[in-house]
Amino acid sequence: MDRIILFDGVCNLCNSSVQFIIKRDTVGYFKFASLQSESGQTLIKKFGLNNDLNSFVLIENNKVYLKSSAALRVCSKLGTGWRILSIFRFLPPFFRDFLYDIVAKNRYKWFGKEESCMLPLPEWKERFLD
Repeated sequence: MDRIILFDGVCNLCNSSVQFIIKRDTVGYFKFASLQSESGQTLIKKFGLNNDLNSFVLIENNKVYLKSSAALRVCSKLGTGWRILSIFRFLPPFFRDFLYDIVAKNRYKWFGKEESCMLPLPEWKERFLD
């Protein structure tokens, strides 16, 4: 079963996060789709997510993880140093998501926004859904 990360394809922070994950996910554990893509929109509908989603999303074993829960599950697969962060999953989500929501709300202002979604490097192309 693929583990799919949905991300905001025009957000500079989100695009940098995807590149960060790809470089550390050397076994190809994760696949990616921008929220704006056809695949992303299909998955949003399939899982009954809000179309104006303001979150990083992980779909794993047909279960949806949002915000900090998604980010921490991804960290748990990125190697020893990043796996340590997954210990924060034991904090209540409302506590973890408070900081997440602040960053998400300000991500365009703080990190910028592109006019269109990023194009993956050729060597990463198979990791992205159309």
